[in-house]
Amino acid sequence: MRYCRVVMAILTTRALGKRYGTNVGVEDVNLEVQSGAIFGFLGPNGAGKTTAIRLLLGFLKPTSGEARILGLDCWRQSHLIKHDVGYLAGDVRLYPWLTVRNALPILAGARKRNLDAAGLALAERFALDPDKPVRKMSRGMRQKLGLILALAHESKLIVLDEPTSGLDPLMQLNLADLLRERAADGCTIFFSSHTLSEVEQLCDRVAIVREGRIVTDEPLDEMRRRARRRVEVRFETEADAAAAVPPEHLEIVHRDKDRWHAEFDGEAGSLTRWLGAQSIRDFTIGPPDLETIFRAFYRPEQESS
Repeated sequence: MRYCRVVMAILTTRALGKRYGTNVGVEDVNLEVQSGAIFGFLGPNGAGKTTAIRLLLGFLKPTSGEARILGLDCWRQSHLIKHDVGYLAGDVRLYPWLTVRNALPILAGARKRNLDAAGLALAERFALDPDKPVRKMSRGMRQKLGLILALAHESKLIVLDEPTSGLDPLMQLNLADLLRERAADGCTIFFSSHTLSEVEQLCDRVAIVREGRIVTDEPLDEMRRRARRRVEVRFETEADAAAAVPPEHLEIVHRDKDRWHAEFDGEAGSLTRWLGAQSIRDFTIGPPDLETIFRAFYRPEQESS
């Protein structure tokens, strides 16, 4: 007999919306995040990401639709949800006297479990002095403390709003490794960011937000299949470059004497076959470039239509 592991949705929203009078915070947000996923929530500042997170955590009451975490209503049952959720706010505000060591008992009181060992292990991993108070911390150190408090309780869902803000590149990699470890253990990560590169490196699936609405929600692998590749072709002579006819799916962005700078959105095999039939000296084909897709979602309506 063959058994299949059932993957359940840990977070769902249905037509979720929040308005402030005539101003839209978010509108018609439909999400489904599976258990154990690292889910990217991507968009520029002001797109509505933080508003959506505050609705999920019960800090704001929706004006339409609903959100559920672990099957519980995010507004009516938020006090129960918070027992199983770790959260890092986008703008971390901490008491100036707070340290890792004296914050952990406070957090333990709320979580109803001892968190000293887990919290101090995280402090060591993030290279943060557990006895340094917030008033003596740099911005990056304060971010580390916020992360420790969000991660010390091994929760079922971790919601992170711009978690790499203030962290140096090595510490960003350290955090990414830690989040992958947590996801491998079954924890779900909701990772909000305005930076495409970190979402691309870490997440399994991504939703892109524009002006309070979800404009796409799909696996990153699917997005990569649709993404264009940057191509550079160097012909033997300028005459060869001028005479060549680009194949289907290859769009020339710029011609420079004996070189073509182009973008390609087809199968790589068809391009290499075409290149083999040309008089070329060299060529490069880059990896799928998600930046082209991301930019397309943020073109003005007149340009994208």
